Amino acid sequence: MGAGKIVGFDLTVADAPAIRDFYAAVVGWRPEPLSMGDYDDYLMLSADGTPVAGVCHARGGNADLAPRWLTYLAVPDLAESLRQVVELGGTVLREPGPDGGFAVVQDPAGAVLALMPDPAG
Repeated sequence: MGAGKIVGFDLTVADAPAIRDFYAAVVGWRPEPLSMGDYDDYLMLSADGTPVAGVCHARGGNADLAPRWLTYLAVPDLAESLRQVVELGGTVLREPGPDGGFAVVQDPAGAVLALMPDPAG
């Protein structure tokens, strides 16, 4: 993955199929279902089949996410990065779940992004 690299770009909304269709029509992305168990989220692909974004349902672990595009960045030590967020004037909006995953933070200027552990460490 690579620490400090953008590793994902998702939009979480109440009506994922409608927003999936909106972006398919507006920008030409092709949706591909991504099973979440009892429902599908959507991996959005460019014309050449490259994954470019995700459109997700506001359910389960994502139920508390606001309907805005969220950029995911890999960090070598998530706990240390979250400590630095607070120390440097940012806010942790969402702690990682019990199984790890990602945290949502806000920088001192108000921008929101997600931090997730880099498996390469």
